[in-house]
Amino acid sequence: MTNHGDDALSSRTGAPDGDDRLSEDRSLLQQRLAVRELIDTEVSYLHVLQLCASDIRSRLQQLPQGDLDVLFSNIDDIIKVNSRLLHDLQETASREEEQVQLIGNAFLEFQEELEQVYKVYCASYEQALLLVETYRKEPELQREIQGIIEAVLPQAGPSGLSFLLVIPLQRITKYPLLLQKILENTLPDASAYAVLQRATSALQDVVTNINEYKRRKEVASKYTKVEPLSLRERLARINTHTLSKKTTRLSQLLKQEAGLVPRTEDKEFDDLEERFHWVSLCVTELKSNVAAYLDNLEAFLRFRPQDYNLEIPEGPVVQYCYLARDLQLQAFPEFKQQLEAQVWQPLCSLAKALAGPQNLIKKRLDKLLDFERVEEKLLEVGSVTYEEEAARHTYQALNSLLVAELPQFNQLAMRWLGQILCTFVTLQRDLAKQVLQRAEDSLAQLPHHHLSEPAFRKLVEDALGQTSHQLRSFQENFEKVLPPPTTQPLLPGAERQVQALLSRYGPGKLYQVTSNISGAGTLDLTLPRGHIVALLQNKDTKGNSSRWLVDTGGHRGYVPAGKLEVYHVVPSEEELRGQERPHRDSQHQTPEPISAPVPSVPAVTQVVAMYPFMARSSHEVSLQAGQRVTVLEAQDKKGNPEWSLVENLEIEASQKSSCSRKTDYQGKFGCSSCWIIISKLLLWAQISCKTHRREKRFLMQTRSTGEQVSATLTSFKPMNSP
Repeated sequence: MTNHGDDALSSRTGAPDGDDRLSEDRSLLQQRLAVRELIDTEVSYLHVLQLCASDIRSRLQQLPQGDLDVLFSNIDDIIKVNSRLLHDLQETASREEEQVQLIGNAFLEFQEELEQVYKVYCASYEQALLLVETYRKEPELQREIQGIIEAVLPQAGPSGLSFLLVIPLQRITKYPLLLQKILENTLPDASAYAVLQRATSALQDVVTNINEYKRRKEVASKYTKVEPLSLRERLARINTHTLSKKTTRLSQLLKQEAGLVPRTEDKEFDDLEERFHWVSLCVTELKSNVAAYLDNLEAFLRFRPQDYNLEIPEGPVVQYCYLARDLQLQAFPEFKQQLEAQVWQPLCSLAKALAGPQNLIKKRLDKLLDFERVEEKLLEVGSVTYEEEAARHTYQALNSLLVAELPQFNQLAMRWLGQILCTFVTLQRDLAKQVLQRAEDSLAQLPHHHLSEPAFRKLVEDALGQTSHQLRSFQENFEKVLPPPTTQPLLPGAERQVQALLSRYGPGKLYQVTSNISGAGTLDLTLPRGHIVALLQNKDTKGNSSRWLVDTGGHRGYVPAGKLEVYHVVPSEEELRGQERPHRDSQHQTPEPISAPVPSVPAVTQVVAMYPFMARSSHEVSLQAGQRVTVLEAQDKKGNPEWSLVENLEIEASQKSSCSRKTDYQGKFGCSSCWIIISKLLLWAQISCKTHRREKRFLMQTRSTGEQVSATLTSFKPMNSP
């Protein structure tokens, strides 16, 4: 070291001029003073920060915690970084000859950390100033804050909070100046000169990056704000400038879609955007699932079967009720409360945090279209306007901010989402453990508590299988038993209309209106509830199967298919008994061989008119409801099976009925006869009369069904006349 000093001294004495040696000594002195200024101001700066973080922040308890977080931002992180930097700067004092070089290396080492912590602080600085302005509007609060600051830092003066907030900004911008001062007093041929030069340039880059970051944050904060505007407010914001921008962007987009102009490709951003959308989709789906889970949990908590009287003897039921009541009152409500606090609320906060980046990504697309248009103009003309240049810088700021921060945001969101899922699983596991602990005593008293888990599982599977087989058998047997047909009450005076529809269309086409129908169109019908109609077509002319074409017996039109149900004609009890009696008798008789069926009925089969009939000509006969007639032939002379020959009786019926019934009858015959169809079962009849072989014969037109009976004429047993 002595040799080095001698060499330096000899080099100075060997200088051609003594003024150069004096200048070097002065530069060395100025260098040491600049180093001392750097270290001393760093000590003072760090002391002020510690006072702000400890004394002043702790005394401003009258301010909301949110305000304190904005005002002091990440001051704790700044204190940690600058404390380590100060320690390294102070360590250089013991190595005076290498001190300047070590200082340069220290700043190069802390370059990234300084940029990161001061970026965050500078980004929230504008918001902190807005809070300061609001405090000034409240004189009493302002006096309290000013008193606290002056008591801790008298040098703050009347500026108060503004003085404290600007200190970190002034310090980070002063580092390049301090290093530049040291560099100016360092010989260019010294080994520390290059290091100091790099350190000075690095700190200048830090300041530039912080300013650019601050500008990007201001642009981002402008476009991330979501204002709930009404339609009128949105329309009020539309002007010629807005319309011009929208039109230009749309034109640029159409050109790109048509392939007239190239589209800017940014694979890095596209990958980040795709990952962000996947994260957003996961958060949305999880939020929807957790919301449904909470709704189901709420419904589960409202259902309390243990509070009902189950009318089951004491035993396991009492144990179950006690356990269920205990869980309903304590375990499940606590689980729901923890789920809402530790899963639902963080999930909602995460979904809310996604809104800002989503708006920025959408806005970036608009600004990208502006940027591409400006770039085209710049290539064609060579110059752009101030507004176009501003739009160009806005896109660059947005794109740079998203490319820089989307990866961190995606990682943070994924970590946040993973913690929420882990918390959800942990709560479920703790709930299961708590339920098992509470149910341990009750489980010990259950009949199968001694079984191992595999054995108990097999027992449950066998029991479930047996129960399933019983349910399946019950279902199969239940499906074999057809429910009895249901009928709606007919409207008064609708019997004749039903007969006409049955005669024309048959029972399979009859439907009944289930509720009042008001026709809206020209071809739509207006019908009351209970009206009987016949189906003509199960769709309209356009193929719509919800509108059916029906016939009411007088009018045809369309009605809604959903307001129609099949009309069932139910036989009377007497008829059913009459049908069952021959069936029971046949069970005790030996069946005899019978010949081929002949379309005729016994000549003395008697029937009763179910409804009254008025003769329409001299060849017809009038009948009253309940009047008896005798069936002579099952078809007319031409073989028409729709007409049967019947004979009118002179004796009036002793009992009239509105439903078909079968009975024995013996008496005198009259001279009149008519034709009627008698098949296995009769549905309805329309009586007419013709003269045949010098006697009044009556033709009765009928329709038959296979299984149901509701007849105008009701069959009697054959009369055993001599």
